[in-house]
Amino acid sequence: MEVKELKPHLIWNFFDQITKIPRPSKKEEKIVDYLLSFAEEYNLEARKDDALNVMIKKPATPGKENLQTVILQSHVDMVCEKNKDVQFNFETDSIQTYIDGDWVKAKGTTLGGDDGIGMAASMAVLASNEIEHGPIIALFTTDEETGLNGANSIGLNFLQGDILINLDNEDHGEFCIGCAGGKNTLGTFTYQSEDAPENYFWFEVNVSDLKGGHSGSDIHKELGNANKILARYLFSLMQESPIVLAEIAGGNLHNAIAREASATVGISFSKKEQASVLLNILQADLLNELPKEDRNVKLNIRSTEAPAKIIDSRTGKNLILALYAMPHGVMGWSFDMPGTVETSVNLASVKMKEKNTIVVTTSQRSSTDSSKNNIANRVRSVFQLAGAEVSFTDGYPGWKPNTDSPVLKVSEHVYTNMFGEKPRIVSIHAGLECGLFLVKNPKLDMISCGPTLIGAHSPDERLQISTVEKWWNFLIELLKEIPVKEI
Repeated sequence: MEVKELKPHLIWNFFDQITKIPRPSKKEEKIVDYLLSFAEEYNLEARKDDALNVMIKKPATPGKENLQTVILQSHVDMVCEKNKDVQFNFETDSIQTYIDGDWVKAKGTTLGGDDGIGMAASMAVLASNEIEHGPIIALFTTDEETGLNGANSIGLNFLQGDILINLDNEDHGEFCIGCAGGKNTLGTFTYQSEDAPENYFWFEVNVSDLKGGHSGSDIHKELGNANKILARYLFSLMQESPIVLAEIAGGNLHNAIAREASATVGISFSKKEQASVLLNILQADLLNELPKEDRNVKLNIRSTEAPAKIIDSRTGKNLILALYAMPHGVMGWSFDMPGTVETSVNLASVKMKEKNTIVVTTSQRSSTDSSKNNIANRVRSVFQLAGAEVSFTDGYPGWKPNTDSPVLKVSEHVYTNMFGEKPRIVSIHAGLECGLFLVKNPKLDMISCGPTLIGAHSPDERLQISTVEKWWNFLIELLKEIPVKEI
């Protein structure tokens, strides 16, 4: 069976079409054109703004004109991650989906269920003639995954509704009413390129086969971070003998936990065996320390030819010390919502750039602005001690939970009647665009929901088929029960 043949056919058919359209962050032109063509096909009013955000309007069904206007919101871009052995171009290739029991998966890449399934649900509502609803605005935002940039650029004219339902949650039976704010702190190391010393043993060390995951929603799982593991190894090696770095790289995106990292290292021949011994010791230690999802982690050494140039020893040493000392993981838990992470750090990526620079990207999240800024300054202090130049991204606001939300009350009522149990009410430790929408239109009443999606931002991403139908049926019923607009 193909994905488009799953039930409900309408939503799965649109999801199947979406997976065939390349849509990396900042390169969403193809998916935007698809949305505008869709609107034209169904004779719906559509607009796009300078940031390529798309708004499609659908009038109320007869008799529902006096209901509050609902904005169904999703983002069009996807995280582009693949396994190292997979040949795939996210700018040109279609996602290769397949069905595995109750799950839809992709072959060696991210699936794009985040937030392709939200897009598909909005399109299904717009296309259907059988759903009762009040006035609908379907809002499709761009560049969510690299910093909520589409939502940040959006004008108030795209948010002229009463209720906003964000379709980017990842656990069916859960309603999200709050999220963390975030910012990135970057450390730029500038090094001198020097000739490689002679009579050194050169090898490449690789950390691979970690599970990875979302740097917000998965940070509490204590999954292995390849950058931290590589730094730990290099630090231990540095205690045994002077070492030099020729190359180093790890991780990719600011909102993904690093799955792979590598470095090209030189040491004296007398320490060649010690390099392997230390790696084997670390491998054994990690099997005791890491959760079971990451016990397939691989640490490998292979000899390589001497490079022409290296990173000067002072900068190389400072970089290793900074990576080893850098905080990573949960920094604090919420007192208001027990069991919810309040503050965290992700050591996201290490990348060699032009002009002899190495850029280390970290991300900070917190539902409390003061805590977010405090942990960012801790990261800053590590970078400054290591002699790196520090910069920050603008960041984005959090979404403070409102337990008295009218749409939350209606959603709880509908869900309980349908499924015979109460939904979970949560505030998540991840960035949602809702915080930005609320800044632009403080009167919006908001909630976030979705089907069950596991492994977002990694090639292990998978979408649970049975929950898509349940969520879709809930969404249809919720639209019927939206309150009348107050005059």
